[in-house]
Amino acid sequence: MRAVPILLVVPGAGFAESCFAPARPFLPSDSQAARDYADIIRGDFEDYIKDIQSYFRCLDEERARAFDEARAVSEDYGRFLELVGD
Repeated sequence: MRAVPILLVVPGAGFAESCFAPARPFLPSDSQAARDYADIIRGDFEDYIKDIQSYFRCLDEERARAFDEARAVSEDYGRFLELVGD
């Protein structure tokens, strides 16, 4: 049996969402610099923690979307194979 490339078009198919990881906050190795900029550094870490939680939610949502799409494509492929008699 010869493999034939196919293209399946799924109406209403979703688009992948881009999830961007936040930049890791900078922590100076110099303790005096850390003290001098403590408020800024603390804010950077708090922003990172908030942003990484959003990033994890985005990854979870994208995984669920991709899983649903893969299931739908698999079902479409099964219908295609039935149509062509494979």
